[in-house]
Amino acid sequence: MTAPSDLAERLGLAPGARAIILNADDFGMCHAANTAIVELLDAGRVDSTTVMVPCAWAPEALAFAAARTDLDVGVHLVLTSEWSRYRWRPLTGTATSLVDADGYFPPDVVAVEQRAVTEEVAAELAAQLQAALDAGVDVTHLDNHMGSVYGLATGRDFLGPVFALAAQHGLPFRLPRSIDGVGADPAMQATLDRAAATADGLGVEIIDRLWSHPFELVGEGTDAAETYEQVRDGFVALLRAVPAGVTEIYLHPMTDTDELRSAVDFAAVKRGYELRLLSDPVVTQAIADEGLVRIGWRALRDLQRGTR
Repeated sequence: MTAPSDLAERLGLAPGARAIILNADDFGMCHAANTAIVELLDAGRVDSTTVMVPCAWAPEALAFAAARTDLDVGVHLVLTSEWSRYRWRPLTGTATSLVDADGYFPPDVVAVEQRAVTEEVAAELAAQLQAALDAGVDVTHLDNHMGSVYGLATGRDFLGPVFALAAQHGLPFRLPRSIDGVGADPAMQATLDRAAATADGLGVEIIDRLWSHPFELVGEGTDAAETYEQVRDGFVALLRAVPAGVTEIYLHPMTDTDELRSAVDFAAVKRGYELRLLSDPVVTQAIADEGLVRIGWRALRDLQRGTR
């Protein structure tokens, strides 16, 4: 396992500290996401969230975030629109390389990497961040929807524009230094090392590792589908495996409603399970038992800006 960086130490944490950031992705995607994430933020069950600015329910999420500058809210930079019945378009318009034949962001990362013009990606990502800032959000960090800027599908990435944007605004970015974790591809480590060196050169703070659990519900739609208890136990096992350093653990909690089931093609049940597990006393107890230190992205932003 790759040794952690000195980030935890620079944040003032104890030697060997196992720090986690529990992040809720997809704030603003739909009302079901907003109700779940607001509930979790209000209860202190997650440490941060990131808004999908181009989505239809982003205004509700942005208004909440603007009124609650005590919370850690970042921008979930979007270049894809993955569902078949509910989709979203670029803020910079549809006369660009960022859309498919129907005028929406493409549904998959391969299309983005193959067709997107770098300058148009840069303009779109800047517009998404600026929209959040203009809405009054005290943006704490940046991350990316579906990994569309990392070059994971074809090797063509858009990290240059992302790092430039992050450096310009003094914002950390969700880039892991290590590919440690279940399902990690060791061949990616060299690429990650180069990207981390670029971030370091620009003074952009990044994390030691990025973990989650399966996006889909194993066996969904069958008699063998995972139960809530199995999902929860798998998440607890993930928490227990967190090593020293700073690890973001991201989930997609949503309220399992008719609206959500109408919007997504699959995984609505899993989204509801994630909302439930983040409020589950078993999970809370596991975090305490493991001595995990919960932090937010604001601490990394303050470190980057030299205000910590």
